[in-house]
Amino acid sequence: MLQTLTEICRKNLILFGIFNVFFGLTIGFGLGVYSLPILTAETGLDDAAIAARQPTIERLGKFYRNLEGSDSLHWGEGTIMVGDGSVWLDGSVSPGPDYRLYFAPIFVETEESFLAIKSQSVEVGSIKAFTNFTLQLPDGVNVDGFPAVVIWCEAFSQFITAAELS
Repeated sequence: MLQTLTEICRKNLILFGIFNVFFGLTIGFGLGVYSLPILTAETGLDDAAIAARQPTIERLGKFYRNLEGSDSLHWGEGTIMVGDGSVWLDGSVSPGPDYRLYFAPIFVETEESFLAIKSQSVEVGSIKAFTNFTLQLPDGVNVDGFPAVVIWCEAFSQFITAAELS
C-alpha cells in the first residue's frame, strides 16, 4: 500500500514538474516576444527634428486611441505626417513586435476591414521606434492615391491603429 502511494506521488510530482517547465517556457517566450521590441527600439525624432520637418508636410492625419479595432495593448495617438519623401509621427504607438506602416485605399479601423484591403495597400516599412518614428517612402509610391494609413502587427496579424490623411 505504501509503495503504491509512493508511486502515485512520484508520477504526479513528475507530471507537475513537466507542467511547470512547459508553463514557464510559455510565459517566458511570451514575455520575450513582447519585451524584445521594447528593448531594441530605436530612438525616434526629437522635437527639433519634428519642427524642422513642418514646412515639408504635404498630408497629415491623426491617430486616436478609441478606434474600434484598437484596445489597451494595441493603440496609437498623435499626428502622422507625409512629406519630402518620408512619413513621420509626432506621437506614439503601443510597443510591440513587427509593426508595419501601410498606405491604404480606404480608412479602416478593424482587423477584418484591413485584411479585406491589405492586398491593395502599400507597405511603407517596418516601425522601429514607438515614439516619433520616421520612415522613408518607397520609390515610386504616389501618396496622393491613398487616403489613409494603417499600423499593423505582421507577427500576430493585429490591427494597431489607423488615420485618415488630408
